[in-house]
Amino acid sequence: MLFRDIGENQQIVFTKWQGRSPQDIEDQITYPLTTSLLGIPGVKTIRSSSMFGFSSIYIIFEEDIEFYWSRSRILEKLNSLPANLLPDGVNPSLGPDATGLGQIYWYTLEGRDEKGNVTGGWDLQELRSIQDYYVKYGLSSASGVSEVASIGGYVQEYQVDVDPEKMRQYSIGLSDVVKAVKESNQDIGAQTLEINQAEYLVRGLGYVKSVADIENAVVTSENFTSIRIKDIAKVNLGPQTRRGILDKEGAEVVGGVVVARYGANPMEVINNVKDQIVELSTGLPSKVLADGRTSQVTIVPFYDRTELIQETLHTLNEALTLEILITILVIIVMVFNLRASILISGLLPVAVLMVFIAMKLFNVDANIVALSGIAIAIGTMVDVGVILAENMIRHLEDEKLRFKESGIEYTTNEIVYNATAEVSGAILTAVLTTIISFIPVFTLIGAEGKLFRPLAFTKTMALSAALVIALFLIPPFAAFLFRKTNIRERSKYILNGLLIILGITAIVYGYWFGLILIAYGVVALLSVRDIITTKRANLFHIIISCIAIVFLLAEYWRPLGFDRSILMNLIFVAIICFGLLGVFSIFQRYYDNILRWALQNRLLFLIIPTTVFILGVVIMRNTGKEFMPSLNEGSFLLMPTSLPHSV
Repeated sequence: MLFRDIGENQQIVFTKWQGRSPQDIEDQITYPLTTSLLGIPGVKTIRSSSMFGFSSIYIIFEEDIEFYWSRSRILEKLNSLPANLLPDGVNPSLGPDATGLGQIYWYTLEGRDEKGNVTGGWDLQELRSIQDYYVKYGLSSASGVSEVASIGGYVQEYQVDVDPEKMRQYSIGLSDVVKAVKESNQDIGAQTLEINQAEYLVRGLGYVKSVADIENAVVTSENFTSIRIKDIAKVNLGPQTRRGILDKEGAEVVGGVVVARYGANPMEVINNVKDQIVELSTGLPSKVLADGRTSQVTIVPFYDRTELIQETLHTLNEALTLEILITILVIIVMVFNLRASILISGLLPVAVLMVFIAMKLFNVDANIVALSGIAIAIGTMVDVGVILAENMIRHLEDEKLRFKESGIEYTTNEIVYNATAEVSGAILTAVLTTIISFIPVFTLIGAEGKLFRPLAFTKTMALSAALVIALFLIPPFAAFLFRKTNIRERSKYILNGLLIILGITAIVYGYWFGLILIAYGVVALLSVRDIITTKRANLFHIIISCIAIVFLLAEYWRPLGFDRSILMNLIFVAIICFGLLGVFSIFQRYYDNILRWALQNRLLFLIIPTTVFILGVVIMRNTGKEFMPSLNEGSFLLMPTSLPHSV
């Protein structure tokens, strides 16, 4: 699921009792059911609503209660209710196995021609019948769909309008009419009849198929004369009483809403629904209008969560991509060692894969909040690799000086081991401090806990994965990358030549990164021919890598907008990136002086963090908002409530 369902763990019990006032519903249905359902294990609280003709009871369970387990307990309780607890003919039902986030697809039924233009020609009763008896059942069969609810139009029904004066003349009560209608709408089974040693089933057919069947139903008889319903009433086909309408652009329409099952993947369910719509479309009816056009009933969506899901995933993917590119750029510039930069950057994808494995093992949904925890942890994950790699580079450089002075040479494995052992304790302490700081998030309850606990879990797993990789995987790979290798000059020519050929091939097929491969190969060949030194070649490689990353940032980010040229965006991104990196370099260069001043003027320096803390507390108290993010997907569903005569 893309979004974490932060709603309460609740189930709904719905009960109809046609024609009854809210007070009758409350006294005879809502209250008895509420008191009976209180005994279900794990129930936190029960809320109820009594309206005209129906009752809704919301049973809220504790957070640790499994969703379908709670439904089973409710069904057991409803099946064991005392016989006389509810009025005759009243049967409570359990709501669909869905939540408030389950409404993923809304649609309308409209008459359209071959070109997709709206034609009309269908009344609301016809469209509602098509929806109720064809489209609804077809979409309900799609995998992952919990319910398809019909909205708008008119539900056709048989209506019997009695004449009170004639009923008084014939001494007939309303209950007699109701009984006659019920008894006329049923098949009656009988015994078998044997004729010529063959057995025949005897059955009375009595289901109502037309208005005439109800009109001819006998209510009573007097002096051997049958009094039928048509003698005391009028029978018509008419619309059922409505409690709402569905409006689209000022016109009343018929439609439905598809609700996804609890725990289902919304994207998969929407795709299944769309496949089912394609299959159903071939069976939808059509008619020829008076103007000669053919009007085909068409399923037209007006809310589809696919767009929201794709936009959100694109935003998250873009943010992660830009963050990783910026991180790699900072690593290359600040570490200024291409091998170390590759080593540190390789930590990110491996750690993220380990986080996904942990999420699978611990059943953590990969929603947008959980994935944000990975994005937040990327900076700290890289810090672990930077500290370790920088210490290795320093030890390698010190080893060269030591060898010149003493003549004793250590192997690369020993140098990497000593460098790792020197900072491993500090790395472990730093990471554990960050992990411990997130422990309070795991204690959150309610909506906040459901929303932020996955984020805390993924960040904790990301930091733990980075720690494992830094202490157990980076050292052996570093020993491999930093070791002294003696490659024949001929082999160097072959490898760099292949790199240039691959770059040319990539350019031919339209991939600009081929220029980067060519540049790497040319610089390496110049180094092999001793035209430039190895140190200068490393500098050129770093410059090429920085240019490539800045170009990627300009291509994906486009901070000035897509209406500006890529060159303008490239210049803007370069100014931002290298400007900030320049500030960092200055800070790094004068860090010793800054630290010495801060230690000598402790009280004066502590004014800065104290001021920030006080301002943060004041701002937090004056915001007046809950610590919950808002979601605005750009879609609005207006559901006004008004009196019937207002329309």
